[in-house]
Amino acid sequence: MFLFWWKGGRAGVVIVMNLTSFRKFPKAKSDSFTLVELLVVISIIGLLAGLGLPAINGAIQAGKRAEVAAMAESIKTAVNAFYAEYSQYPSNSGKTDLNFLNLMTTTNSTGTSAQNTRGIAFLEVPPKFTNESGIVTPKGFTNTTNNTFYILMDTGGLGFVNPKSVSSVTNTNVPSSVAVWVVDPKDTKKAIGTFK
Repeated sequence: MFLFWWKGGRAGVVIVMNLTSFRKFPKAKSDSFTLVELLVVISIIGLLAGLGLPAINGAIQAGKRAEVAAMAESIKTAVNAFYAEYSQYPSNSGKTDLNFLNLMTTTNSTGTSAQNTRGIAFLEVPPKFTNESGIVTPKGFTNTTNNTFYILMDTGGLGFVNPKSVSSVTNTNVPSSVAVWVVDPKDTKKAIGTFK
């Protein structure tokens, strides 16, 4: 409201003005989040999750490879223990089939385990590494069926084994008395096991 007086002592015109507007201005900011702020936070979380998932999947695959390599090392240790006990390698078909599994894990010295005359359990295999085929890779390691492990033993005393002779890997003349591996599902020319 404004009042104007003219000089000279005369009463003048009074102008009254209302300075309010029909538009309502927001009061003090409330404690809640706005929709835009929530959308920005959700998009940032989505972006970070999108960047993190490939790294997590890579870590999971590396863990599965390490688990398979550890099982291959356990099989190799069991075969060497068998050799130390009987002064000969166990007979097998080049793979960790059901006969090999029974021979290395059972205390029964009859049937397929007749070569293990003392009935010693040389190997303890977790259930996820076994099925009706024998000792296999766990589920999720490959996109297809579970694969049995390859196994080669230097029965001729040459001081090496040749994995290329029984699988698609490119390794030849591995200096070891026993080699255990599976073919890498990402690269069929590479092995995951007791040698590189």
